[in-house]
Amino acid sequence: MGWEFFESGREKLGGENWFASVQDQFPFPFSVVPAGLSWGMATWFELIGAVLLIAGLGTRVVAFSLLFLTFVATSVAHWPDMWSMWSDLLAGYSITDRGHGNFKLPLLFVVMLLPLIFNGAGKLSLDYLFGIPLGGDPKPPGLADFGAFGLAALVLGLPFLMLVPMFGATLIVIGVALLAFQRWVVG
Repeated sequence: MGWEFFESGREKLGGENWFASVQDQFPFPFSVVPAGLSWGMATWFELIGAVLLIAGLGTRVVAFSLLFLTFVATSVAHWPDMWSMWSDLLAGYSITDRGHGNFKLPLLFVVMLLPLIFNGAGKLSLDYLFGIPLGGDPKPPGLADFGAFGLAALVLGLPFLMLVPMFGATLIVIGVALLAFQRWVVG
């Protein structure tokens, strides 16, 4: 997955900036950011993020940044813009360069990034190696309480606001409710 992000960033680094032609399709606040700045940010997030992801350094922050970048890219270039395209997606697995209606590869990225966000990189990472001499727990135990599920709903809900606003808003409401329940009922 890190290699895929690196390749995408490398293509942007040596390629022509096409963000200006789709600037109006970016979700707010990216729609008001100059296309050149958006292009540069996406390029360097993909290049540097890929290297950090492969090395396992700052894994959770990097994975969340790449998840957010993936949601923005999906909303602009991959999300179906017509209802008729949904039937094509249900017909079978395909990854093409057709543009709109081809969001399965970004969906695979999301599925691969979520475990890194919630669990970290694991023992074969710089995060783990740097955590040992600092005296911290390099791999703290995972939490599976209402607060963790509430945070997960918020993390997924914010980017989903760009793609499916009603679903994103529902996830945010569920996330806030679970966090409140954990805080004031469970304690």
